[in-house]
Amino acid sequence: MVAKPSEDLAPWTEAQVRAHLAAGKLVEGLRHMSPKYLEGMRRILTVSADTELVSAPSYLRAAQHAPALNNFGSAMSIIQDELAHAHIGYRLLGDLGVDMDWLIYERPAKQFKYPYAFDVPLNSWVELVCANALYDQAGFVLLSDVFHSSTFGPWKRALAKVDKEETFHLRHGRTWLRKLTRDPEGKAEVQRAVDWMFILTLEWFGLPDSLKKHAEQLDYGFKGKSNDQLRQEWMSAVLPFTEEIGIEVPAHFDPERDGYVIDCPFPSRFDEEKREWDGASTWDDVLARWARRGPMNDDYVRTLQRGYQTTALRKGR
Repeated sequence: MVAKPSEDLAPWTEAQVRAHLAAGKLVEGLRHMSPKYLEGMRRILTVSADTELVSAPSYLRAAQHAPALNNFGSAMSIIQDELAHAHIGYRLLGDLGVDMDWLIYERPAKQFKYPYAFDVPLNSWVELVCANALYDQAGFVLLSDVFHSSTFGPWKRALAKVDKEETFHLRHGRTWLRKLTRDPEGKAEVQRAVDWMFILTLEWFGLPDSLKKHAEQLDYGFKGKSNDQLRQEWMSAVLPFTEEIGIEVPAHFDPERDGYVIDCPFPSRFDEEKREWDGASTWDDVLARWARRGPMNDDYVRTLQRGYQTTALRKGR
């Protein structure tokens, strides 16, 4: 990541940051950040902004199959929201010394840091509304946690708007899935989509807590819940809904554990071409899959960067 020179005051020490947070105060900018806090905040903001940005071409691909013009308009409203949410994240990164032009328009595609799920193409309107119900539920869980827990004041305040708009995306998906599953053919199509998208969304929350690498996200209050806790929260929202509409998922609630249990190998091997799950895997294999990205990575990033790069070439940059 390329950073611009900063004219701010010298960064705080770890002790100063810890004392500031212990006093219940929010971090408002570079002047309140130690190098470690700054590195961690840049990391989590980049993942958030990249996720919102790349959802736009992903959803646009599927929106072309909208059954009516007003449905296409609803999808475009969601895409507009996602781009606005991405702008918030990138604008904050700019305030934290990051070169936004490089980050958005010049960074190689494989260096973008969004969930692997968006690298798998959405090929129909049904898959789009399933994504609204599953992926946007994951986004809602993650960003709601950040909104309530974040110690970074500018992001916390900006997320008040984002939280409300993600609710609209989720409602759009659920409304459509209720409608589609009333018909046997529609229900079968939804089931086929959920079969591959459900486990991809379980992956969305990252490594299990036992393997988590960046403890500063909880230590500094970037978020309030661990990966496994957030995964449980997502399932607690999704499973009652899928049961309501008669869609099967490989998970169930276990009263003895007072939590949700995944009923298939997790992590699992994923066949990108067939969009099917094929037996147990390891987290090392999953990390390798995430690192090499999926089939739509180059296409989506090229779409997002094309206008800027074309203009830059004309100007002789």
